[in-house]
Amino acid sequence: MKTQVADLTFELSIPYASIEKRVGEIAGQISSDYSGRIPVMVGILSGSFLFVADLVKQIETPIEVTFAKLASYYGGTSTTRKIRDDFDLTIDIKGRDIILVEDIVDTGNTMHYLIEKLKVREPASITVCSLLLKPDALERTIPELKYTGFEIANEFVVGYGLDYKELGRNLKGIFKKVE
Repeated sequence: MKTQVADLTFELSIPYASIEKRVGEIAGQISSDYSGRIPVMVGILSGSFLFVADLVKQIETPIEVTFAKLASYYGGTSTTRKIRDDFDLTIDIKGRDIILVEDIVDTGNTMHYLIEKLKVREPASITVCSLLLKPDALERTIPELKYTGFEIANEFVVGYGLDYKELGRNLKGIFKKVE
């Protein structure tokens, strides 16, 4: 199945049914790991919004949800390696368990930046949950990365919240760019 997003063509890589199944499994892990605690889930906008919404609907333990907004792609097909910090947390996280929810970890630079920024606020713990991981693109290891939906090749993808030029977020599956 192929689709056009702006000036690029993409083909289905991960069907929505597979995403739904994996999100349910991750939600079960989080529910078990945080039983008896109330973690703060921090969705990283804009790409993670669908993942966060589907995830929190299936988590069975109480959870707070908030958002931060960071960017490193700026509408292109590769990271600029320049992190733009558009929207910071507005809640006190001192002593709290934090779960950072990201759409994709590729170089690891954005997540490393955010983790270091939040550590000075003295949370009890920081854990990362990412729908997608590009292991071949990693420039920094992220020891806090505990929950991963899918490992993918170092290819540009859209759909399920991920965009190209702010388009394609509404595609139900994950689509990779056709060369």
